[in-house]
Formats: sequence, C-alpha cells, structure tokens
Amino acid sequence: MTTTTTNDPDTPQVHFWAVPDLTGLDFDPLLAKLLHEDPVTRVRLPHGEGHAWLVTRYEDVKFVSVDPRFSRQAVWGRSITRVAPHFIPMEGAVGFADPPDHTRMRRVVARAFSARALRSLRDHAQDVMDRLLDRVEEHGAPADLMELVNRPFPLAMVSELMGVPEGDQPLMAHWSDTIISAGAGREASETAKAEMGRYFTELIGRNHGTGKETLAAVLADAVDDDTLTEHEAVGLAVLIQIGGAHAVRNNSANMVYALLTHPEHLARLRAEPELVPQAVDELLRYIPHRNAVGLSRIALEDVEVGGVTIPSGDPVYVSYLTANRDPAVFPDPERLDFDRAYNPHVAFGHGPHYCPGSALARIESEILVDTLWTRFPNLRLAVPEDQLRWQRGALIRGPETLPVTW
Repeated sequence: MTTTTTNDPDTPQVHFWAVPDLTGLDFDPLLAKLLHEDPVTRVRLPHGEGHAWLVTRYEDVKFVSVDPRFSRQAVWGRSITRVAPHFIPMEGAVGFADPPDHTRMRRVVARAFSARALRSLRDHAQDVMDRLLDRVEEHGAPADLMELVNRPFPLAMVSELMGVPEGDQPLMAHWSDTIISAGAGREASETAKAEMGRYFTELIGRNHGTGKETLAAVLADAVDDDTLTEHEAVGLAVLIQIGGAHAVRNNSANMVYALLTHPEHLARLRAEPELVPQAVDELLRYIPHRNAVGLSRIALEDVEVGGVTIPSGDPVYVSYLTANRDPAVFPDPERLDFDRAYNPHVAFGHGPHYCPGSALARIESEILVDTLWTRFPNLRLAVPEDQLRWQRGALIRGPETLPVTW
C-alpha cells in the first residue's frame, strides 16, 4: 500500500502513495489510515517532484480550502508531486486562479447557472433522459448503461449548457477522456487540451454579440466587455466541459451501481421517491468518486494546520473524500444512510473553488435516479458483481461498462 521514510524522528514521515486502481465503492486504504492516524502528513505521488502535505480531516480541509495563505496560482510552473503526468486545467484557467481574479471569473460563470437557466436545464434533462431510456428499451436487455445512458446524458447536458452542437459531442468525449486520464500519457493529454482549447476559441468567437444564453455566448460577452481575456474564457470553457461530462458520467454510474448493490436502499427509495434529493446528497458523500487528490495549493507563509506547521512554499493537498468520512462530523461514516438529515458534505469542494456546476450535477443525478427505476422497476445487474470492469488509470472513478437487465 505504502512505505514511509524519515531520517529525523522529529520530521514528519513521507508516505509514498502509489495510487491503486480501486473498484466500485472501495475506499483507498491509505486515505482511511491517514484520516485516523496521521491527518496532516507528507506524501509523494507517482508524478512530479518532492513531497506535498496532505490534509484529511473535515475542519482542516475546509480551513485550507478558504484560507488565502494557500494559493492555487502559485502552483503553476512547479513540478509538484501529483497523480497525473499533466495538469488538467489550462494555464491561467480558473482552477489556477486566486481571488480577486478567481472571483471575477466565477461571477461570469454564475450567469449561466441562474435560477431560470437551471429550470430550463432541468426540463431539458428530463427530455434527454426520457429519450435515452427509450433507446434502452428499444435495445432490449441486457444493455450497457454506461454506453446508452451514463456517458451520453451528462455530455448532452453540458454541451447544451455550453452551446456545443450535437454533432461535435463525440469529439468532446474523446478529448475529455484523454485529458482526464492519468494513463493516456502527458503528450496525448496536452495535445487533446490544445485541440479542445482551439475548438472553444472558435466557438466563443462565433458567439460574440449573439445574445444567446449559452455559456459560450456568456463568455463571449465577458470578453467583449473586458471582464475576461479570451484565454481566461477558453480555460473556463474547457474546464466546465470536461468536468460536466466526465465527472458526472462516472459519479452517476457509481450511484446506479451503489443502488444496484444496496437493494434495501433501493427499495426504500422506490417506496419514498420524495427522498431522492436527500439520497443523492448521501450518495455524493459516501461514494469515493475520485482517485487520490486533485490540484494542490502552495503555502504563501508558515501556516499551522491541525497542530502542524506547514512551511512557506510547501505544496498542500486536501482530501474531500476523507473529509466526507470524518467521524467527528458524520456519525458512522462508512454506512450509506438515507436518513442522514445533517449532511454538510464537501463532494463538490469547498470555498472559492467549489464546483460551479454543482447545481446542474445534482439535477442530473436526481433525474437519473428517479427516472431509471420508474421506467425499469426490475432493473438489476446483468452479470455477477465481481465481473464488472472498472476504469484503470482514471482520475475520476467509474465502471468501464455497467451491464443491466430487467
């Protein structure tokens, strides 16, 4: 799992974290160990150089996520130890920004997620889901939900939000899969990111002054009024397109898998459909949706976290996965509990970098969970659970296929 080394008993150990390809809902054993035994510690990941601090407890994770002494912008250009051979966001993108630049960029994105826009997107999501399930029914059992539902559904939704034509969605899927994979290699991932960037440069360019409500048009307007540079607008578009398609695809598939393998929870949800929003929140908390950690931050000065001083200049990671399993906040955290009324999970992050598409992701997950079993009340796995294949080298976890019958 890991080895540790130190030459000085007063120096924190460095945990060598060879991130495993985990299946299903398995929790990373090293993360579980560190949460309970070494909650502010040093780790070394498969790529990059040196070590980084890893913060795992809920309150410490929230603290690092909001304290301005920890900078995302300072990460760029440094070969920090990390999971993937490349960075996912483009240089200058919102993922690498600090306030006030980050606040400025986020405010633009918020225009595309207004209450009116979300109502419209919910209606569209239901229409898309109904059409996809029509295809499942026409296909007949057994059917692969990843191919027929979980992959096309969020891709169609984020593309609708963005203004990407339906014919270009397969291209978006290919680029996103390449960029988000730790196994595709740095060159392939950087090439895909550059191609996606050129695509959105052209798409945003075609949307200047159109008055449309798509995110591409909103970004074009923000460039026109000098709120954003073109480079910033393109970086935002790339990040939202990737996250909206890839993360929701895999996490929604994990939700379906969780319900298929927790029959008592599924029966409860079918008997009490009003529980769906609360159940989705609990699934978001419970499912370890990513492998390892995301982007780091840099300490701009010496900062004490959880009783440990993190020196100025050191990189720091937070684990939202362990924060969601902190027993100090979530009683019996390893249990999937749809009655968990108090559930302040951080599955979408926390602070300035809280996921801008969280409201849309919730809408998609609720519609999927609610509609799937309404249409197919006897839905179940078509193969034994241990025969499912899970993506390898993935940053966001999910099954390769999800064969079901009914």
